[in-house]
Amino acid sequence: MGEERLERQIRFILEIDSLKGVLRQSYLAGVDRRENSAEHSWHVSVMAVVLAEHANEAVDVARVVRMLLLHDVVEIDAGDTYVYDATSAAGKAVREARAADRLFGILPADQGQELRALWEEFEAGTSPEARFAAALDRLMPVLHNWATGGRSWREHGITAERVIERNAAIAAGSEALWARALACIREAVARGDLAGASGAAR
Repeated sequence: MGEERLERQIRFILEIDSLKGVLRQSYLAGVDRRENSAEHSWHVSVMAVVLAEHANEAVDVARVVRMLLLHDVVEIDAGDTYVYDATSAAGKAVREARAADRLFGILPADQGQELRALWEEFEAGTSPEARFAAALDRLMPVLHNWATGGRSWREHGITAERVIERNAAIAAGSEALWARALACIREAVARGDLAGASGAAR
C-alpha cells in the first residue's frame, strides 16, 4: 500500500511539471517574455508570505500558500483563461472542474480529496484565506502591467475601466492592496500605459 501511494504521489508531481509550459498573458518585470503559470503560482505564494499583514482578516498564511500553489494546476488541462476574455470565461468552470477531477484523481484518494477541497475553497472564496489568496492572484497581473509599461493591457486594448471592474474584488481580501492597485492603475493612465475609460490613453 505504501509503495502504491508513493507511486501515485510521484505521478502527480511529474504531471504538474506541465504547468511550466502554460503561458499567461502577463509579461515578466525583469525578463522580456510572458510568464508561465508555475512561475505565477510561486510568485503569488511568496506574496502571501510577505503581504499577509495587509489581509482584511487574520489569515493562516500556510493555508493561503497551499491554495496559491494549487490554484492553477487545472490549467494543465483547461489552459489559462485570459481575465478579460469573456468568451473563454463562459466555459471556464466546466473545463477546470474536469481538469480537477483528473489531476487530483491521480493522487491517493485522501490526499486528492484534501487538495481538491482547497482548490474548491479558493474558487468559491468561502474563507478569509480564499479571499486573500484571490486578491493576490488578481493583484499580480496589475503589478506586472504597471512594471512593464502596460504591455499586456496595450496589446489587448484594455481600458482602465475594465481593469478596475475586473479587479475590484481585490478589496474583499485586502482593502489596502486594492488601494495600491488603484494607485498603479491611475499612474499607468497618467503615463499613457493604460487607456482611460474612453479607450484613449491619457
